[in-house]
Amino acid sequence: MTDKDNVNVAVVWTVSDTLAHNWWLLALRGLAAIIFGILAFIWPAITLLGLMILFGAFALVNGVLSLVLAAKAPKGYPRFGSLILGGILGIIAGIVTFFWPALTAAGLLILIAAWAILTGILEIIAAIKLREVITGEWLFVLAGLASVVFGVVLLLLPGPGALALVWLIGAYAIVWGVLLLILAFKLRRFVREILTPAAAHA
Repeated sequence: MTDKDNVNVAVVWTVSDTLAHNWWLLALRGLAAIIFGILAFIWPAITLLGLMILFGAFALVNGVLSLVLAAKAPKGYPRFGSLILGGILGIIAGIVTFFWPALTAAGLLILIAAWAILTGILEIIAAIKLREVITGEWLFVLAGLASVVFGVVLLLLPGPGALALVWLIGAYAIVWGVLLLILAFKLRRFVREILTPAAAHA
């Protein structure tokens, strides 16, 4: 094995170690999505303002957690760019939702759809780039695909009723959150079964 191969292996191991030991950040993103989805279902009479507040808070939390995870990447490792862009996108979407009081129902729908599609694309890109360093990357791909499909459905629906829209958003958030939680606990198991024994024998 050449020195270059040794460096590549070391980088891959460092990245997988970083992701695995920060599995709880993915778990928090998933938990935030599930809470958002459950609130949407148990609050069927939610107003436009209430939905804006819920989505804004969710987008902000998700964006901040994405940036924190990206910030923990090994210095100089470029494959976390998608997480950084996704985090920035979430924060911008949350800020727009909170500070644009004149946002209409149609505007909110477009904002959520655009956020979901772009976030989904970035998650798929991240999964493809990280497939060599994480296990269960297909769950990240599924989460990304769920976001893209959800966003497209929102844009194509001919003016869904308020209740149908809330339930659709709630269902998406729960599915997306569950996928992230499963991935997070797979990474947690990776820490216990592979990284910890390897460190003990180092």
